[in-house]
Amino acid sequence: MSDNEQEWFDEAGDDGGGLVRSYVVTGGRTRSDNYGLDMMTLVVSLSTPSEAAHLPAEYARIVHMCQRPMSVAEVGGHVDLPLPVVKVLLSDLIEQNYVIFRRAAPESDAPHNRHVLQAVLDGIRKL
Repeated sequence: MSDNEQEWFDEAGDDGGGLVRSYVVTGGRTRSDNYGLDMMTLVVSLSTPSEAAHLPAEYARIVHMCQRPMSVAEVGGHVDLPLPVVKVLLSDLIEQNYVIFRRAAPESDAPHNRHVLQAVLDGIRKL
């Protein structure tokens, strides 16, 4: 089997399995821009895992993981789904009041004072 052919196989050896799974999980939706979620947006569950147990597996897993605040990127890494798919799932959970979100501070709100930035860097290095 050539390298090009192997790209279409998932870990179980099924052709297109990952592609099909993403399509099925989102009901064929590829975009959900209702909330402007980006990789740094923080999400946290409003519900307990038991309250979300009746949801489809991927949704329930996200609710369970987000008992503490997590970035959209972290959620995507844990559920092993492409970021656009994770955004669709999170948007659904937000609409159903299982999850809330908070966007990261805009760059314009970031400190521009070199001394503040150096102090933060020094503090991180001490860890």
